[in-house]
Amino acid sequence: MNEQQLSETTISCAGCGVKLQASSPDMPGYVPESAAKSEHVICQRCFRIRHYNEAASVAVDQDDFLKLLGSIGTTDSLVVHIVDLYDFEGSLITGLGRFVGNNPVLLVVNKIDLLPKGMNTNRIRNWVQKQAKSHGLRTVDVVLCSAKRNMGFEHVIDAIGRYRGNRDVYVVGATNVGKSTLINRLIRDYSDMERELTTSRYPGTTLDAVNIPLEDGKSIIDTPGIVYTSRMAEVVPRTFLGSLLPDKPIKPLVYQLNEGQTLFIGSLVRFDFVEGERQSFTLYISNALNVHRTKLERAESLYEEHKGELLGAPTLDELADIPAWTRHSLRIRQGEKQDVFVSGLGWIQVNGMRGALVDVYAPKGVKVLLRDSMI
Repeated sequence: MNEQQLSETTISCAGCGVKLQASSPDMPGYVPESAAKSEHVICQRCFRIRHYNEAASVAVDQDDFLKLLGSIGTTDSLVVHIVDLYDFEGSLITGLGRFVGNNPVLLVVNKIDLLPKGMNTNRIRNWVQKQAKSHGLRTVDVVLCSAKRNMGFEHVIDAIGRYRGNRDVYVVGATNVGKSTLINRLIRDYSDMERELTTSRYPGTTLDAVNIPLEDGKSIIDTPGIVYTSRMAEVVPRTFLGSLLPDKPIKPLVYQLNEGQTLFIGSLVRFDFVEGERQSFTLYISNALNVHRTKLERAESLYEEHKGELLGAPTLDELADIPAWTRHSLRIRQGEKQDVFVSGLGWIQVNGMRGALVDVYAPKGVKVLLRDSMI
């Protein structure tokens, strides 16, 4: 069966029940053409769970995901919500509490390995709790971990065991937050993989989640990852993700700026210090990105002449696929320590507490906001 035939058929995966397709590896139901000749065809995701005890994330759009969340509220389950500490506001599922009903929510905060060395994790945990509460998310607990580095994972396992009781476990999160890594660890710790995968269909949608059986007869339900287009990683080309997303502890960059100075973060984001007393700004971004300082009055012409070159990546070819900039004017109040957060890029901490007016230029649609300082 070739790609065209797969796109025209209604054949479903024998493992999870989703409609099979051969065109998009990152979407539900993907199966390579070479595997489509089997009598009982299963998607690549189910194949890897069955044969390698390994789950892979799939993505769905926001409307379908909200329908999926709504169905969780009718169950008696523990909801494990995984977020990316580096992109906290960008990966948090806003309004989650409205959808999951009375089910307890365990917030698992991944990628703490990206924080600068020597950070006070208790202080970070308190910040996370405060931010989650400000977004209307009530949690039974917050656990910090690094799925990639296997840091703090024993605390995640302990927390799930403590709050699960005799319930199923729904794992929810945005794309690229480390959900599949957590699922894979849970499979190794909890699941009897000799049992067959079962299908879990949700009324009113075409989505399917994968039930991973547990030894006590309950299941871990691996839900598709939600795609938030307000994250930088969703608007830049895949060729640029290696530079955008850090893979080791961030080394903060501190700049003393006068009013009327500009920072270019590569050719991707522009930060103008429009008004305020001289003060310092600390950048928590991937150290693969170039930072260039100039005068505000020269910023526009400098960008037009040197984007993709002197200013650094993205390249001119990559910039062609990125939406044009939108300006965000932000007022930092005197006496407050705040971060200028750019979803998927990182954040800029305003250190002076003297008040400031800044303009941030970022690709259209990318979330830019002020928040209480994390660090």
